[in-house]
Amino acid sequence: MVLSLALAGCSSKDSSTDAKDSAKHTITFLHWRGEDTEVFNKIIAEFEKANPDIKVEMNVLPSDSYIANASATLLSGKGSDVFASFPGSQFEALQDSGVYADLSNESFLSKFSESLIEAGKSDGKQLAVPYQLVYNIPVYNKGIFKKLNLDVPKDWNSFLKVSKTLKDNGYDPILFAGDVSPSQFINPMVMNNEPTDDAFPKLETGEEKLTNDWFVKTLSQIKELNDKGYFQKDPLGTKKEGAAALFAQEKGAILALGSYMMSAVKQQNPNIEQGLLSPITVDASQMKYEGIHTATFMLGVNAKSKNQAEAKKFIEFLTDPKIAAEYANGTGQMLTLKDVKYDSPELTESAKWLDKKTLFQPRYTLKKEQVSKAIETAVQDVLSGVEPEKAAKKAQEEVDRAIK
Repeated sequence: MVLSLALAGCSSKDSSTDAKDSAKHTITFLHWRGEDTEVFNKIIAEFEKANPDIKVEMNVLPSDSYIANASATLLSGKGSDVFASFPGSQFEALQDSGVYADLSNESFLSKFSESLIEAGKSDGKQLAVPYQLVYNIPVYNKGIFKKLNLDVPKDWNSFLKVSKTLKDNGYDPILFAGDVSPSQFINPMVMNNEPTDDAFPKLETGEEKLTNDWFVKTLSQIKELNDKGYFQKDPLGTKKEGAAALFAQEKGAILALGSYMMSAVKQQNPNIEQGLLSPITVDASQMKYEGIHTATFMLGVNAKSKNQAEAKKFIEFLTDPKIAAEYANGTGQMLTLKDVKYDSPELTESAKWLDKKTLFQPRYTLKKEQVSKAIETAVQDVLSGVEPEKAAKKAQEEVDRAIK
């Protein structure tokens, strides 16, 4: 009898706990930015306090394997309720598979700068909202430039002269990350060389080719920088973290990555003063764009989720100006939202670029990953010693295979 009562007591307790848990909706949040975990944990705690019936479980995948792993999980129908994605080919592949729930009628869209969330649209529907605004242009050390009395170069000749002065004074002019820079540095290098803003998409229709003069010229200019020793030794063998460390140690003056690195560099060297600059590959009179921007970290809701209302509520929470500022200032990331107050020198510096003429990252206008990869590989080939014409021909052959 005592045993029966004890078992009954346990059963009663478990049922109560189960009932309590079942009343709470658990949503999962998937992304690749492990460096944002601490800030997101704080924001999630605030969200759960404001919404006691919703629990958020955050899953973070490594950035270098995120595309493959996230895509496989989401397409299986067992993926996260809220997930981040990259614009371009990954977004295209996911939306073709029907993964995204339609966000077109959500009230929180009015909090975004309309022009900056275009990357998350397809067939007139807002399927995802890009949360971060990134400038994919090199970061430079303002202190070194001031010390050597250098101005930010406004054309190709002055970019070469600045690089020579930096090298002559013992600095690596440009720090290049072999794992990331090939896909980043190509964007500002090509922005004023390409004949039209849609030259990259035209590669996928066959209207443009990588063997045409504009792309060969771009590869030739990258080769010129390499031949003159304006990249550090073994640029392809240097990882992103290594290049950033060299920059933070002020051994190099220009970091060939983007604004997203400024916060991490500042953590390593609190005294460094950073700015953004682009290599202008033409004469100043021929310049069309001053830099490259990308609206990324695109937040979407899984169309197969059973908790879509709760998932949308979480995204809405992230768009609150106070929460958005908490995220931006805590992570050092610019956002696509209006009315966000930035309080760090790095974000204030990035915000200056809102008034400049920038082009959306050409690489993210491509729908086929093979084409994007072919362009990246062409840059790597040139830095490995392949002649620009041969590298372009090899890349175009890969494009031809992709579009067939």
